[in-house]
Amino acid sequence: MAQPVTLDLTGDVVDLLRDLVDIESVSGNEGPITDAIEAALRSFPHLEVLRNGDALIARTNLGRPTRVVIAGHTDTVPLTAEPNLPCRIEGEGDNRVLIGRGTCDMKGGVAVQLSVAAALAEPRHDVTWIFYDNEEVEAERNGLLRISREQPDLIAGDFAVLCEPTGAVVEGGCQGTLRVRATLRGRAAHSARTWMGHNAIHDAAELLTRLRTYEPAQPWVDGLQYHEGLNAVSISGGIAGNVIPDLCTIEINYRFAPDKSADEAVTWIRDYLSGFDLELTDLAAGARPGLDLPAAAEFLAAVGGEARPKHGWTDVARFAEVGVPAVNFGPGDPAKAHADDECCPAWQVYACRDALVRWLQPGEVAR
Repeated sequence: MAQPVTLDLTGDVVDLLRDLVDIESVSGNEGPITDAIEAALRSFPHLEVLRNGDALIARTNLGRPTRVVIAGHTDTVPLTAEPNLPCRIEGEGDNRVLIGRGTCDMKGGVAVQLSVAAALAEPRHDVTWIFYDNEEVEAERNGLLRISREQPDLIAGDFAVLCEPTGAVVEGGCQGTLRVRATLRGRAAHSARTWMGHNAIHDAAELLTRLRTYEPAQPWVDGLQYHEGLNAVSISGGIAGNVIPDLCTIEINYRFAPDKSADEAVTWIRDYLSGFDLELTDLAAGARPGLDLPAAAEFLAAVGGEARPKHGWTDVARFAEVGVPAVNFGPGDPAKAHADDECCPAWQVYACRDALVRWLQPGEVAR
């Protein structure tokens, strides 16, 4: 049996990232990494540590007037056929690049969380640190969703940061997403007697034209401009090479800006595709970034740079559901998430750690 891993939360945060990556934690196997993180966190008396399955909550209780939540998931997608563990490091100093499963998505962010949680015994806000399981799989297994249902007080706060990879740039809120299945029905017949049937695939032309000519909305939300998207993502139909098809189905994905609620997005797509038989198959609301709020403004001032919108869905939406505005901020290029050559630059890990320290406590803490 493998020996439990001991994590050093007070040393070099890049070394900590390497050690986290080397604990394989594909979704469903987060037990060992959760055990290691729990053991490390419990050695810091300023943190109250709670466990929910393979999710951990560590929080300060200093009586501050505000509380912020900083969250990240510990699971990864599966390993590749060519093993991308253990972690490899190329380069020197701050120019090092860590290569391996989870370096980008999102153990770089988790390493930053752990390093700052250990370093700051008296942050200016009370902080709830969340390390959760099963983000990379179906929503019903998501650890953050489980906590929000079973212990909603543990994710309550005035502002939240999700340490997903953003290239060390603040990405505000997130888009919502929905999928619908359009079903087109015809009448089967022998293709030699076309006039006796009705071709369901041909009927798809009108629907596809509406999708092709769609002009995406680009609304401004809390100072960020989002770009919506509406696309056919799959199509199926046909019986045989000599049969007029009586059925065609098209799956459509709508990515909507967070100025729309989930219900408003459903209403919009039903109106835009009126006349077609639509079945809703997936729906997740977006999240407003809340950049006009004092806590968000303070965070942006500490981090620096220009915020940009999150074009995609992330778990910041979980916080939006309970009224907590949230942003994404973490090391790693999101384009490298899940890639065979998944990697994370060391300088971004340091930059994100230093930014969180500046935000939570005046001045910088040496790394």
